[in-house]
Amino acid sequence: MSEVRVSPAQIEKYLKGIDFPSSKQSLINHAKQNNAPDGVMQLLQRMPDKEYGSAADIAREIGKLE
Repeated sequence: MSEVRVSPAQIEKYLKGIDFPSSKQSLINHAKQNNAPDGVMQLLQRMPDKEYGSAADIAREIGKLE
């Protein structure tokens, strides 16, 4: 099974309007409410469980995962 590549821009689209700082679980909940596709949800679930202070923090973590 090949992994779907998800760009930080795609993730940002589904996190639009979220307040920072946000926990990993808040990011997941927000993306789910915005009907994020499976690839986005899987990537968010693989991120470290910590507080994220900005979209740039999220993009950095995504870069480490890929």
